[in-house]
Amino acid sequence: MPRHTHGRDRARRWPAIQRWQGVVLVVAALVSTIWLAVTNQLILYIHPRYIVFTVIMALFGLALVIGSFVSRPDHDHEEHEPTGGGRVLSVIGSVVTLVIAVALVVVPPATLTTATADQRVINASQLSSTSKSVGSAASAPTGASAGFSVADWASLLRQTSDPGFYANKPADVVGFVSADKTDPDNVFYVSRFVITCCAVDAQPVGVPVYLPNWKNGFAADSWVRVKGDFSTNPSRSSSQTVVLIPTSTAKTEQPSDPYLY
Repeated sequence: MPRHTHGRDRARRWPAIQRWQGVVLVVAALVSTIWLAVTNQLILYIHPRYIVFTVIMALFGLALVIGSFVSRPDHDHEEHEPTGGGRVLSVIGSVVTLVIAVALVVVPPATLTTATADQRVINASQLSSTSKSVGSAASAPTGASAGFSVADWASLLRQTSDPGFYANKPADVVGFVSADKTDPDNVFYVSRFVITCCAVDAQPVGVPVYLPNWKNGFAADSWVRVKGDFSTNPSRSSSQTVVLIPTSTAKTEQPSDPYLY
């Protein structure tokens, strides 16, 4: 085969290679989104109220990709002989595209951890209007406090540090362990992330628990269930005024939906 013919064929293949790189990545992203929704793992990325919309848009995107190939006219593209550097970049691009595509489908999603909580500071932001207020908690029936979430207690602790308010209000909370910065040996948080839209805007909230030498029994990021009552913090170095004094602390499995909304 003449050299000029070989070069022309190679130039014709180049646009196709570049086009397929983008197609593979787009299709992988759309398919993985649908797969995560089907396997109930999409909630690790976005608020549940956006799942139906996201799936519909992913299906619409797949239809557009398929339609673009069905309706694509069969004609030659403008021929451009790639340079040596262009060929290298294209090969690298193909490898990166393949790795990303496989990762999107194969690598399981992971929940946010204490690393993110430390970056964003636990209980640093105002919670939503759906969180418990002092008034609603005070008027709640006896025993109702056992059903309060981590976000509910975090909201109440922001509103009042009066130990009397927490009298006869037992807590029963589940979350991951995150050390208190001011007294990491004796106080930890039962933590959860509150999501407004997606994992990007997740804000950590937590209930401080006073349990001396807690690291002997629990590791950071492990999930625990803590039952107990609130009281003035016995720790001399912790910045928390009121803490949960546990009557029982046990390891537990991560909930299927680890976030709060």
